[in-house]
Amino acid sequence: MSQVFDVLVIGAGPAGYIASIRAAQLGFNVACIEKWRAPNGELALGGTCLNVGCIPSKALLASSETFEDIQEHAGAHGISVKDARIDIAKMLARKDSIVSKMTKGIEFLFRKNKITWLKGHGKFVSADDGSYRVEVVGESGSELVEARHVIIATGSKARHLPGIAVDQHLISDNEGALNFDSVPPRLGVIGAGVIGLELGSVWRRLGSDVTLLEGASSFLGACDESVSKEAFKLFTRQGLKFSLGVQIGEVKTLTKGKKAVVEVHYVDTAGAAQVLECDRLIVSVGRIPNTDGLALDAVGLATDERGFIPVDEHCQTRLPGVYAIGDVVRGPMLAHKGEDEGVLVAERIAGQKPHIDYNCIPWVIYTHPEIAWVGQNEQQLKAAGRDYRTGQFPFMANGRALGMNSPDGFVKVLADAKTDEILGVHIISAGASDLIAEAAVAMEFKASSEDIARVSHPHPSLSEVMREAALATDKRALNM
Repeated sequence: MSQVFDVLVIGAGPAGYIASIRAAQLGFNVACIEKWRAPNGELALGGTCLNVGCIPSKALLASSETFEDIQEHAGAHGISVKDARIDIAKMLARKDSIVSKMTKGIEFLFRKNKITWLKGHGKFVSADDGSYRVEVVGESGSELVEARHVIIATGSKARHLPGIAVDQHLISDNEGALNFDSVPPRLGVIGAGVIGLELGSVWRRLGSDVTLLEGASSFLGACDESVSKEAFKLFTRQGLKFSLGVQIGEVKTLTKGKKAVVEVHYVDTAGAAQVLECDRLIVSVGRIPNTDGLALDAVGLATDERGFIPVDEHCQTRLPGVYAIGDVVRGPMLAHKGEDEGVLVAERIAGQKPHIDYNCIPWVIYTHPEIAWVGQNEQQLKAAGRDYRTGQFPFMANGRALGMNSPDGFVKVLADAKTDEILGVHIISAGASDLIAEAAVAMEFKASSEDIARVSHPHPSLSEVMREAALATDKRALNM
């Protein structure tokens, strides 16, 4: 006889495990299906984010930043360091231990909240009288489970380019790039977006000569133009090399001397044929929804032309009781966006009426300096014909930033010219991922720039720059 649950979640990434926990908190009998297997062979919760995405990449970013600080910036503090070296194996082991700690933490939360972990791959079988049957295929066979409410949270996977064989050694996507066993002397990256910049930054700090090939003619097109221009200047100064507006052609591996290399043939923005030779290549051209093998057609569902599952503003599919959240639905592929949707769906199943303002979801790029924004950028406001005011303040005028030897960047506040409501905040700085939270809270409560300007901020702190930028929308900045 099939096991029967109130809520069945397919996928245990940030969207799925948060949905499971919130549903259990609300008193539902919950099961979550997950098949992810760690490199050591153990089944693991957490999905792409915890296992090969957000968490391990940030661990490597922190390690590489520490190494570069010791190598390049310790002298500014009067600290002399001789012969600093990086132990790649130890750095990777640290990264893996953090991942294990986090995934084991989710297992504890599942036990604490009495959530059943069904270990295997889930796919729909049938729908009958408002209940859905799902087959779970695991190592020891398969079983059928039933639930009146099903939440699809199967995440996304790296998009690969036709004709480029990703072997996770010479040619990698984000997974392979987290596990290089040595620092490649020459690293090529196809794609200068979020993941390409973050992973390229890791290996540049550790000694790679990094070249990024980007198909778009503009750099970080989703950012406010002033931020993307500043970022391009700073990243170029750091040593990253960019070729924008390129067309990627043949990519092949060959042996030169005693080592294998990768050749990337491309056409540059001037129309000239070029070849990039590198020791390793990262393919970082976005992500696609992971909906393979769900058998959606068994219950009358289908993806759109891009592979996303269509949902309404409450993340419900066309079927009553079936929801989809996170990277498999419209909107940005952000872990915290998926978490918010997981809470929203669990609470709607419980009869509550939560709401998500997608305009108030912050974005972050974990380079150094970090880039973060929430709301609209200046290009979007101009295109919409919105009358707005701008306030901008640099970190070079902030005592805390100078003390940290992190004077690069600024905060930019965009506010409605008539009502003063904050329309967008854009930050490039050390700690931008933390600073943007204040802006997100302000926008959720429809605050004005004057509201931020009137709030006392600790001195000295990086957060003072937020206040100064808010003051600057009315030409009232106090420290410049």
